[in-house]
Amino acid sequence: MRGLERETLKRAKVLRSRMTDAEVILWSRLRGHRFEPYRFRRQHPIGPYIADFACVMHRFVVEVDGGTHSTDEEIAYDRRRERYLGTRGWQVFRVTNEDVYKRLDMVLEGICLHMPPPRPSAGPPP
Repeated sequence: MRGLERETLKRAKVLRSRMTDAEVILWSRLRGHRFEPYRFRRQHPIGPYIADFACVMHRFVVEVDGGTHSTDEEIAYDRRRERYLGTRGWQVFRVTNEDVYKRLDMVLEGICLHMPPPRPSAGPPP
């Protein structure tokens, strides 16, 4: 494992123990078999980035944006990150903390509506 990957894995582990309230709420609905047939991982490393929630089999990421996604610099960072993920076949679905707190059912419905169809393969992508 290369140094950058090792560091990203360490950061992901730390982030799993420091999830925001909105992430905890959404994770309670996505985890285990509660969101069948989709299986999500939390704080999942993808290259140098860490996705809040990732459905690896469908290459689908759910990002929960709090107040730290509003400046021009932060928006530019999010765009670079989405381009990186997109070039690797990942689709990103963004929601806000406010969406999770006040419209959780709509967030879950949105995830279902935006989830790509199953990939024709023998298993999850490498």
